[in-house]
Parts: sequence; structure tokens; C-alpha cells
Amino acid sequence: MDPEEDGGLLGALQNFNKSKLRQTTTKVTTTDGRLFVEKRGGDGDFVQNKVDCDPKYGFVVDPNADLQVGEIVPGLILGSQDIAVDESILKKYHVTHILNMATLIKNMFPDRFVYKTIDLLDVPDTNILPHFDEAFKFIEEGRQARCTLVHCNAGISRSSTVVIAYLMRTYGVTLQVAYDHVKSKRSRIRPNAGFQSQLKAYEKELLEKGLIDTTKTLDDNVLG
Repeated sequence: MDPEEDGGLLGALQNFNKSKLRQTTTKVTTTDGRLFVEKRGGDGDFVQNKVDCDPKYGFVVDPNADLQVGEIVPGLILGSQDIAVDESILKKYHVTHILNMATLIKNMFPDRFVYKTIDLLDVPDTNILPHFDEAFKFIEEGRQARCTLVHCNAGISRSSTVVIAYLMRTYGVTLQVAYDHVKSKRSRIRPNAGFQSQLKAYEKELLEKGLIDTTKTLDDNVLG
């Protein structure tokens, strides 16, 4: 997200046509062993299909599980659904609260962690802005307790969008600073085009309220 490309990006988003989106496929694994595929076809429509799988383990064991943990700021980590079902990782990072931004993903350990689920589809026309405040409040509660994990299915779009917005609001930094920081902690992040547009709108709102300092960075002094 290059600031110098903002005009072009916003123009493109204003003329957004979902039929021009690339065909993409995302796997969604539920805790009761069901596997769904979220697929965006050539016409831009988004569909979910169930795939038969063995529920032996309560969730599908994926040899290519994404276990990269993005340590964003003290008490806040970002990752995929694979992190949310790996109790050893949750314990390692002293997670107490888990914010689930995915669809069809149940909360694995309801007796051991505090959960909040915000069920959103990862599509450009999903309105994620109205959910920021409740997400921020939950993240703060978890950080006060010890640590919050924010995850979606792949830990790429929905969860990263909320974390980027949280940094903007909490630390008063620009979208570019927040995005670059999260990207440096978890390189796979990529908010979809619609979420990028909403992040720009959110930045504008915060700037108009004087809640962003355009000279501020997220260095150790700020995060400490």
C-alpha cells in the first residue's frame, strides 16, 4: 500500500467491478472435522462448498499448517485458524482472549479462553467498519488480561484489517505506518480491495478528528 498510489487505488476502488477479480480458493476447516472451500469464481460471485473429509481428529490435520505467529505489539498476536487450534502455541504466548473473525470456524477451547466471534466473509463488499469498535474493546480486554489472538481463516485479510485499524486508533499512526508494521510481523497479510478502501476511509475519519499524528512511528518507545 504505497501512499503515492492512493489516488489510483481509490479511483480503482470507486470503479470496482467484482467480475474482474481473480479466481481464488480458500480452505475453511471447522472444529468438528468439516472442510469447506470458499471460492470466488470468474464472475466474481463467492460460494462455499462442503468437501468430504475424515472427522477423526475434530479438525482436519493439514501438513502445511500456517503456524506463523505475528507478534504485533505487547499482548497482541495475529495468525491463521491453525494457531487458534494449537493449544501449545496459545500457551506459549500466554493467550487469554481469542478474536475469531472467520466464517464456519468454531471456537476450540471455550472453557479455557475468552472468545469473541465476528463472523464476516472475506469479500470486498463486506462492511467491516462497523465492527471495529467492538473488536478494539475485546482486544484491549485481552491485552489487559495478558494477550489477545486475532485470527480469521488464513490470517491474511479479515484479521489483518482489524489489527491495522486497531493500531491506527490506539497509537495514532497513519494507515501506511500501521500496515507496514503489521506486514513486518506477518508477511502474508493482504487486506482485500474493499477492506483497503474502508481502511482509507477510517484513516480519513481519524485524521479529521485529530486522532492521527502523521509524523508518528511505531518504535519501541511508542510500543513500550
